[in-house]
Amino acid sequence: MRICITIFFIFLFTIGYGRTIIVAPASSNSSVKKAIEDAADGDTVLIKPGTYKEGSITISKSISVIAAGNVVLDGEQKFEILTLTGYNILVRGIHFINSGYSALNDFAAIKIVDASNLTIENCKITDAYFAIHISNSIHITIRNNTINGTPKSEQMTGNGIHLWKCSKALIENNKVFGQRDGIYFEFVTFSLIRNNLSETNIRYGLHFMFSNDDSYYNNMFRNNGAGVAVMYSKRVWMDGNHFEENWGASAYGLLLKDITDSHIQHNTFKKNTVGIHLEGTSRMDIQRNIFKSNGWALKIQASCEDNNFHVNNFLGNSFDVGTNGTMVLNRFDHNYWDKYEGYDLNKDGLGDVPYHPVSLYSLIVEQNPFMLMLYRSFTTQMLDKAEKAIPGLTPESLADNKPVMKSFKL
Repeated sequence: MRICITIFFIFLFTIGYGRTIIVAPASSNSSVKKAIEDAADGDTVLIKPGTYKEGSITISKSISVIAAGNVVLDGEQKFEILTLTGYNILVRGIHFINSGYSALNDFAAIKIVDASNLTIENCKITDAYFAIHISNSIHITIRNNTINGTPKSEQMTGNGIHLWKCSKALIENNKVFGQRDGIYFEFVTFSLIRNNLSETNIRYGLHFMFSNDDSYYNNMFRNNGAGVAVMYSKRVWMDGNHFEENWGASAYGLLLKDITDSHIQHNTFKKNTVGIHLEGTSRMDIQRNIFKSNGWALKIQASCEDNNFHVNNFLGNSFDVGTNGTMVLNRFDHNYWDKYEGYDLNKDGLGDVPYHPVSLYSLIVEQNPFMLMLYRSFTTQMLDKAEKAIPGLTPESLADNKPVMKSFKL
């Protein structure tokens, strides 16, 4: 009986740990592509340092491909470098450069199709059309990768980490620079984006469409062409992120379009043209955020309703709130506004008179953008005085009835 048990465990050990196939330049086994073709399920392909000018490599087996040092796979601007399909695949530590470019095909340094339980980690990707392109896959982990694009036009630059029709993905600790969109989600569900840096991308740091039940935590989106856009989605959690220095006529810290039943909390919106732009958005809980040094902290279109803004700090924004409507169906309470000039006679920490964050001048600018050139002029000072004398000139229903007197420690 003991002999049978011993043989059984030896068998398990043997099938659980496959061969290690070593690839090295100037050796009898110098082709990464051939080594992968020769590998079987459970094997590891270990690549020694060097530059390998290979492309159109496909992995369809449950194997690990690991760099042992500085390994470069060069697509010579002709090939899709690596395509992965199947399950239980690991790619670690490889530097991918020079994928092919095409206006008709989404060439990528790494393309993942119809895969599950797959991990890409500790890789570098330089000068690729799409860096990592994933479709029809589940349980994908993209971790600790650095992506450096070569910004051209939007048409000739692909996305950094691109997911289409995926579920249960984890995108964490990546750095993405110089792509079209840093991270792109479309029809992606139950996935998590956390601890990433997405910076200096041509369009969006994060572009998020038709994707429900996803979360993004503790990311930095900085100096992207149009900031971050989350559209046509519901039940999205956005927590602890930084949206900074997204400037331009059509740039936002965060653009929300047709979003419902979602949460925005513990985020920082700093030095953006608009902190958050809301359009067709409803049932949002927006709390414990910092809005600092933005052009507009919030722009709320008339199509928005039933959104809650509470326990936020508004500090040093040119305009606290802008809107294009007079009937406002959203709630503000217990926020700190540095422009509030009210009083607190009973010393309960709350202002005794409401704060109206929409200024008359901001309403005029909304209808006549060229009037922005008069900002801080004598004309705007007169408008401020007129607004205080005749408060009915601004939307009366858009008010914080319980503004706090001191900023929150968030």
